[in-house]
Amino acid sequence: MAKDFLGSETTRRQLLTLAAVGGAGLFSVGAAGSASAAGRGDGSNGKPFRVTVLGTTDLHGNVYNWDYFKDAAYSDSRGNHVGLAKAATLIDLVRAERGAESCITLDAGDTIQGTPLAYYYAKIDPITGGSKHPMAEAMNLVGYDAAALGNHEYNYGLDTLRTFESQLNFPLLSANSVDWDTGQPVFRPYVIKTVKVPGSKPVRVGILGLVTPGVAIWDKAIVEGHVRFPGIVEQAAMFVPRLKAAGADIVVVSVHSGADTSSSYGDALPYPENAASLMAEQVPDIDAVLVGHAHVEIPQRFVTNAQTGRQVLLSEPLYWGMRVTVMDLDLVKVRGQWQLASSAATTLNSNTVDEDPQIAALLHASHETVRGYVNSVVGQCLTPMSAATSRYEDTPAMDFINHVQADAVKAALVGTPQESLPVLSIAAPFNKNAAIPAGDVTVRDVAGLYIYDNTLLGIVLTGAQVKDYLEYSSRYFKQVSGTGPFTPDELTNAVTDTAPNGTPDYNYDIMGGLDAALTYDIDLAKLPGERILDLSYDGAPIDPNGQFVIAINNYRQSGGGNFPHVTAAPVVYNRQIEIRQMLIDWVSAEGVIDPAVFSAVDWTLVSNGSPITITAP
Repeated sequence: MAKDFLGSETTRRQLLTLAAVGGAGLFSVGAAGSASAAGRGDGSNGKPFRVTVLGTTDLHGNVYNWDYFKDAAYSDSRGNHVGLAKAATLIDLVRAERGAESCITLDAGDTIQGTPLAYYYAKIDPITGGSKHPMAEAMNLVGYDAAALGNHEYNYGLDTLRTFESQLNFPLLSANSVDWDTGQPVFRPYVIKTVKVPGSKPVRVGILGLVTPGVAIWDKAIVEGHVRFPGIVEQAAMFVPRLKAAGADIVVVSVHSGADTSSSYGDALPYPENAASLMAEQVPDIDAVLVGHAHVEIPQRFVTNAQTGRQVLLSEPLYWGMRVTVMDLDLVKVRGQWQLASSAATTLNSNTVDEDPQIAALLHASHETVRGYVNSVVGQCLTPMSAATSRYEDTPAMDFINHVQADAVKAALVGTPQESLPVLSIAAPFNKNAAIPAGDVTVRDVAGLYIYDNTLLGIVLTGAQVKDYLEYSSRYFKQVSGTGPFTPDELTNAVTDTAPNGTPDYNYDIMGGLDAALTYDIDLAKLPGERILDLSYDGAPIDPNGQFVIAINNYRQSGGGNFPHVTAAPVVYNRQIEIRQMLIDWVSAEGVIDPAVFSAVDWTLVSNGSPITITAP
């Protein structure tokens, strides 16, 4: 990539100091971690040679700093910017600062799913039909050395994944994606990169790729019979010694698995979903780990290996290109062999730089094509659906979300032990400005109903637990006497012990049934715990011991909002399909949204059993 826009060395240093999330850190003038203090030696006489590992992860189809659903530049409450085009600028700045020949650039997976741009080239103009994937074109231009597979790489099927792989100029790595029958890796497990050292022998850097084993659950329909996913720790213990035997001086692992050991799928698999720290602790001879999957920021963390006592460096650069990890590995020669002497890491903030002009130009046509797609008509709606009043009354807009979610879970349960259980669904009024008009409906119209990137799960609750759940949700409302009239603000966003500034709209859940109605009243004259009255399913009082499958989003299921029972409930569906895309796909497939098919008034706000009157604001 051209570097004309990178400026002088002083300007680069200033930009990198500004971009470093944890402060000046590795780029402050004269600091031990700066290029002026280390990295220029040949490894002898105590003068270290520096290898710099640059990392991204969970790009999820983000090339530009653009929100396709809003058809506007991306923005969030923390001022983040997104996209590989911005990350590329940071990568080139570091290469210019450290020396490109001593830099290695890696990604930790989840690349080809997550935006309309990614969806378009998987489903609308699929790369299997001959088109080029924008992420492949952008990553090739950046000049990645390797990337680990993420679980979402499998979402669109093996043919799409293999086509994406064929379009890359660098290897996709996954030591624990193995053949169903032979147990041998079906992707390259590792690669060894040679870094030249002036006046000395080169450094051989072993790069191992691993993915969370959860793919076996989330994409079972795609991988069953083809690919198995043994544990991260187990496969690292197998392949790190092979890397060392093949001549790797140091080992860097790019792993699509969170740092904090945990699993969203409980004990459904014998291997943890998030195992990056566990791997660093249990597998010797790993020097650094680029972490992905968890969508969190870890500028620098050290884990002590239990066998060797050595410190292993971990770093995770948030997601969507918001950050770039920089890991400096300083090496010295001991008896003629390169060894790690010290290491440090930080993350750089993409909101401090402009987009790389070459990437921006290269993919402009693809970007504009996808903008046209999201503004395209996908169906018709017979009557308008607004979410404006969804916080305090049953609306077709929320019923639509619950209908689509429940329908998807019910279809997935066919052939399972839960096939005969009734299916309920929960949805929250995320966006009171959302509305689907009567007449033509665009992709953006549908997406406005669901502004978060949640995925869908199915869990099992009893009737008693359903009531507990609804009682907890009713904390959203303030206690009042009388039937009003009240304004919405006089009833909603109650202050609680867990929400001292008022309960947000996204922590109020509306529950509905699919094949039969779930009906209830919420009595605001009473305290939470006593508010849910006349809870019935299919016209009869709900059976406290009966079982129900609940369609629920991953945020809520994982504990977001601290709703009762959900985190410990059995998970019977989890294909990691984004709910927003599911809604769009449903409209595209059905062609017509008819609220009369799925909408009814199933819950009501009351005071001592009498309906409350609410006036429009």
